[in-house]
Amino acid sequence: MSAAQRGSQHDTDVLIRQVNNHLTTLRMTPGEHDVVLAELVAASLRALLLGTAHSSAADRARVRAGAHYFVLRRDTRHDRRQARSLVDDLRLVNRIARDLGRDDLVVTYDGLVTVSE
Repeated sequence: MSAAQRGSQHDTDVLIRQVNNHLTTLRMTPGEHDVVLAELVAASLRALLLGTAHSSAADRARVRAGAHYFVLRRDTRHDRRQARSLVDDLRLVNRIARDLGRDDLVVTYDGLVTVSE
């Protein structure tokens, strides 16, 4: 494995840990978030991260941006910007999956919210 591949794998591992940590945080605040939806989005992101670990830099960058979008939520009390919903995260992750030809990772969700593209 080349140094570039090891670096890419390390970055993938770090982002997967961040996705998992964020999901754990969401699970610890029951009633505030749709945990089922968060788990579906996180699972799709993990698969996309693993699936593009050795892909082109452009594809890796798209997926990494989606992971950062999911992880870096703006929903703290001290942040004046409006929090994004998990449905927004779902739409972005689904768009990335479709653009990469990974329709198998597109999440369909029929919970309390309606997702329309």
